[in-house]
Amino acid sequence: MSLLEIETLEVRHGALTAVRGVSLSVDEGSVLALVGANGAGKTTLLRAVAGAHRPQSGRVRFDGADVTGLPAHRRVKLGIALVPEGRRLFPGLTVEENLQAAAGKGRSGPWTVAAVLEAFPILQPLVRRRASSLSGGEQQATAIGRALMANPRLLLLDEVSLGLAPQAVDAMYRSLDALMASGNSTVILVEQDLRRAMAVSGRIACMLEGRLILEGASNALSRDEITNAYFGLRRAPEVAS
Repeated sequence: MSLLEIETLEVRHGALTAVRGVSLSVDEGSVLALVGANGAGKTTLLRAVAGAHRPQSGRVRFDGADVTGLPAHRRVKLGIALVPEGRRLFPGLTVEENLQAAAGKGRSGPWTVAAVLEAFPILQPLVRRRASSLSGGEQQATAIGRALMANPRLLLLDEVSLGLAPQAVDAMYRSLDALMASGNSTVILVEQDLRRAMAVSGRIACMLEGRLILEGASNALSRDEITNAYFGLRRAPEVAS
């Protein structure tokens, strides 16, 4: 059953059309990796789903309801949470205070400060540390934990490994693996590392110049097919089913 349905969505930044007629559905409990070069429209698409950027046309449906006109805070209440590129923590607050800032903003559920600290053990000795003093990996873990505090049904992860050391990326994905493998959460992941994107996702969708040009099961697409679509070397005539 589709939890999220995007229908012919068009999103602009002024005169620039960043998302062009994208249609996409995401089944509940699945993990979709969204890939594409810088400027392909991935972040804008996630922001439109989260309610942070209003589309010019098209529809976003969540659990069968049209949420296209709902503001971001209403979508959080319904169960959509975005971990934005750049983390955007409150730098003067501690790890615990950043987590608590999201408590009660979304749905009721199992995610509490204690549950986040158990899922991200890297944060356990850091609960009293200010976000501004954390490493990039520690900040990213805090940002993901803050989103989980809203107990989302749909978690949107935008470039969570960007700018992090390989060891930090490995540690973060170890924590995410159990979440994504459980089937209890639906995840859309923007990830530049194609190898990792293929490994953690059930489906992959590739964007180019604002359009969705390739989509299919991760185990049915080759790295070469994805790479060609990624760089626009060969456009797929039809979106794979």
